[in-house]
Amino acid sequence: MNTTFIPIIMFVGLLAALLVGIPIAFASGIVALISAYLLWGSSSIFGLLTAAVGTMNNWTLLAIPLFTFMAMVLWKTGVVEDLYDTFYKWTGFLRGGLAVTSVVVGAIMGAITGVVAGTVIALGTIALPQMLKYKYDRYIAMGSILSGGTLGQLIPPSTLMIVYGTMTGVSVGGLFAGGISSGLLLTAIYCIYILVKSYLKKDLCPIPSAEDRASMKEKIESLRGVMLPILLVLSVLGSIFGGYATPTEASAVGCAGALLCAFIKRTLCWKNIKEAGIETLKTTAMVGWITIGALFFGQVFTAIGGNKLVMDIAMIIPFGKWGFVAVYLMIIFFLGMFLDPVPIVIICAPIFAPIAANLGFDPLWFGIISMVCIQTGYLSPPFGYSLFYLKSVVPKDITLGDIYKSALPFLVLQVIGVILVVVFPKLAMWGVYLLMK
Repeated sequence: MNTTFIPIIMFVGLLAALLVGIPIAFASGIVALISAYLLWGSSSIFGLLTAAVGTMNNWTLLAIPLFTFMAMVLWKTGVVEDLYDTFYKWTGFLRGGLAVTSVVVGAIMGAITGVVAGTVIALGTIALPQMLKYKYDRYIAMGSILSGGTLGQLIPPSTLMIVYGTMTGVSVGGLFAGGISSGLLLTAIYCIYILVKSYLKKDLCPIPSAEDRASMKEKIESLRGVMLPILLVLSVLGSIFGGYATPTEASAVGCAGALLCAFIKRTLCWKNIKEAGIETLKTTAMVGWITIGALFFGQVFTAIGGNKLVMDIAMIIPFGKWGFVAVYLMIIFFLGMFLDPVPIVIICAPIFAPIAANLGFDPLWFGIISMVCIQTGYLSPPFGYSLFYLKSVVPKDITLGDIYKSALPFLVLQVIGVILVVVFPKLAMWGVYLLMK
């Protein structure tokens, strides 16, 4: 058989396994193991297992369970409620202020927990009833929650960036810095859209009456509830960007700080710790299995010349290396409609990142634009995860079709954000220049 077609056969086999319902972790692993056995015999299986053990001993990966545990502990302490209450009181005078609050709180929660599911569900439970109470348009209300809630995958600490850095060798600290600049860019785009649309069409987001707004005393008092989590984030990220700690070491500090916050808020109890531990175990196990399966697939794919095949294809794409970037981002966008972001990173990063480096692109910039594009998957119908997270908490009269409709304008805004960080690299990299240079 012409070996040129073997990588193509592997991809077809992976797609077939996914279509019959096999989870991505096991689908990629099974296809790789069968391919390796048929090509090189049983000895190749032991080589793959050795590579898997080596990868799982990677020190950087230890940050994933630690950051996840930090996130889960903070989620159980009612941080979202405190944050939303504070920003609601300070932005109540704005037309569209509640929707802007949802976006900003989502961004802050991204920096505190990095858990998209928890942020979307919490905002759907807390913010949506408030916006509907004040007669906000349901589509802009849900869209603000969806867009703000997904920022947790981009704004550090992000487990997705840790996985990408592990797979490609790109600095996790650099990805974190780029995630801040890109996350702030998207936050600004969402907020500007909400404010402009609200003022152009005033019935979309009515301003609460004077008696429903907080007094200055209430505003000042509300700040106390957000000081501890914000100080925690500043200490964790500051230790990384200041060069005092690696992401793994900083994640351990974050865990201790989260437990301290829970103790001070008097929410540190066995029930909350147990629930946080179980959720951390689930998340870590999922990432671990996906990593192993994708590692098997990547090892075999590279060994049979798959990377060379992709490189050859990239060289004949119209518009040269920028055509390669466009095709790569379109592939990620398409995969995001159907797959979780973690397997997209683990499958695509080891294949496309080396090619991008060979074409002369900055590996860190390429990683940042990858993260921004992958985030679109949370808002992309038909299987965007945030769409279903929100559906689980909205009133029964709101259909999944309504949620799809509310997500589309913000999905377009996020695509605009992707285009901006590609066309103007400094928009993605200013955080790196400021914090890492």
